[in-house]
Amino acid sequence: MPDIASLNTRPNLPHRLDAAPLLDLLARAQMLLHRDPNRADLCLDQLRDLLRQGTDADDGAVMLARRPDSHCSPPTGGLAGWQLRKVTAYVETRLGRTLVTEELALVASLSPGHFCRAFKVSMGETPHAYVIRQRIRRAQRLMLETGHSLSDIASACGLTDQAHLTRLFKRLVGTTPLSWRRTWQGSPLAAQA
Repeated sequence: MPDIASLNTRPNLPHRLDAAPLLDLLARAQMLLHRDPNRADLCLDQLRDLLRQGTDADDGAVMLARRPDSHCSPPTGGLAGWQLRKVTAYVETRLGRTLVTEELALVASLSPGHFCRAFKVSMGETPHAYVIRQRIRRAQRLMLETGHSLSDIASACGLTDQAHLTRLFKRLVGTTPLSWRRTWQGSPLAAQA
């Protein structure tokens, strides 16, 4: 690996980030994607943080932010691996109906308060935010894989109606479901789904 100081091409600017750690995080996330999606998410979150914290606004160059965790391991104080797998599988199979924190805490064999704290440490977001994100991911898959109406998709994802889907979708994705569907439905990625 080249010396970090030699990567700095402009004086008075922080050192440029070597691409190797970024590529390493990306490769780990790809490897973990199907085997352990939660650890893959952690790797991708670290990659995003590195890029977000290390971008020079003037020229868009990635600057040195912090070194990535070499194992993409969850921080201490979170859920045990079996608890995390059990809760995420439970959420995945029940996205079409109402899910409450107390129910998820029972799955993890913890009190609701302890569960919420441990879940946030492990996943970086509250259980409610995680469930909403999973509902939107399922909605995206259904929009690409089926011709169902947005109202039917909202119902299949456990949301009250199309307006609820649109509100959450726009908040998380940045565009409306209809616009997103039109953009991505004909893409090669949609054919692979």
